[in-house]
Amino acid sequence: MPNPTNTPVRLKDIARDLNVSVMTVSKVVRGCADVGEETRTRVLARVKELNYQPNWVARSLAARRTFMFGLIVPDLMHSFFAEISKALAAKVRPSGYDVVICNSEENAELETAEIERLLGRQIDGLVLASAQLSASAGVFERLESRGVPYVLIDRQFQNLEASYVGSDDQEIGRLATAHLIDRRCRRIAHLAAEDRLPGIGRRAGYREALQAAGLPYREDYVVQATDDATGYEATRKLLALGERPDAVFGYNDPTAAGAMKAILEAGLRIPQDIKVIGVGNVHYSDLLRVPLSTIDQNSNTIGEQAADILLKAVGSKRKRNAKSVIVEPRLMPRESTAA
Repeated sequence: MPNPTNTPVRLKDIARDLNVSVMTVSKVVRGCADVGEETRTRVLARVKELNYQPNWVARSLAARRTFMFGLIVPDLMHSFFAEISKALAAKVRPSGYDVVICNSEENAELETAEIERLLGRQIDGLVLASAQLSASAGVFERLESRGVPYVLIDRQFQNLEASYVGSDDQEIGRLATAHLIDRRCRRIAHLAAEDRLPGIGRRAGYREALQAAGLPYREDYVVQATDDATGYEATRKLLALGERPDAVFGYNDPTAAGAMKAILEAGLRIPQDIKVIGVGNVHYSDLLRVPLSTIDQNSNTIGEQAADILLKAVGSKRKRNAKSVIVEPRLMPRESTAA
């Protein structure tokens, strides 16, 4: 029967009513999988009937944890990061954790402020696709001094001993460029994000693949771009060259989508006149006017692996060694690079 008073319902009240242990009720409330389906159904029905609300403050005080992880990404609108956040949340939810998501907008100062805000909320751990320019940024020292475990994703600093989950960006650059070369492209342009860690590696891989194939590296074929708008403008500049490219490798899928818009507006055909490839395998890639070839970074795996590292870190009584997980990128060929 419903709770007739205004007194808060406790886990042990539900356990007593159903003749099960408090631990069993706690596991059901936290979403743990190791509870029988019949018992789970009974507990959930009673929880709903009594309108039970967990006392998170009491739980945090007892466990000396807030059961909150922070996630800071540079662009929440980019489905690559949205998929990571979804996979991360799904992985930590059965352990009773919530994820507080922040957007740094690729701004190092804003990212620093968000980290301070999350530390003020006593988060138990942090996943970070950092907008910092180097490993010497003070935010990493701040995290270390507070003893908050953190995992870097997508952007790795060579001189920073920190856990990392992501792809090998140089391999991504090689893979994308080699695919265009296999499609008989010989004048391959690159929309590069030179001031960002993933962009630096992808440009290096692009250059390496050209050299391996005996093709020239041309500075005029490398133009700065980071999103669809800058990708569009950068490609217009490339099309104005005396010897226009026969292929464009975009630093990410949005830059590649911008390139496709500029190419089609110029009256050229994709892939017959110019082939295009991006990185990220965002949700709309295969829904574009010309489905976009891309490099899939396995965003779900990145989120799950980052969650696993954090869960093990908060469950350990000693500081764990930094762990690096390199997720294998996959070529996803579509119509934009068809032979």
